[in-house]
Amino acid sequence: MTMTMTAAALDFAEPILSGEEMYRLGLQASTAAESGDLDLITAHKWFNLAAMQGNMEARAYRGELSVEMTTEEIAEAQRQAREYLAMHRAKSRTH
Repeated sequence: MTMTMTAAALDFAEPILSGEEMYRLGLQASTAAESGDLDLITAHKWFNLAAMQGNMEARAYRGELSVEMTTEEIAEAQRQAREYLAMHRAKSRTH
């Protein structure tokens, strides 16, 4: 499946969260602190995105999660990360 974004669609896209915000979302999904729902795919997605922003702690947690996940789960997390990037534009484009 290929996603194509037009310039008009990008004008309405939300800015990408910061690496720290992504890291916190990964922690929430990986610890199930508030909701009680452990979601390794979502946690991996957020840690992956945070690591791309240079967050070294997120990189370490992503590696730890990968050991507990199947190949299919990791692939899904990566797909979701790519989808997130396709649907949001970098803050630097808005300023």
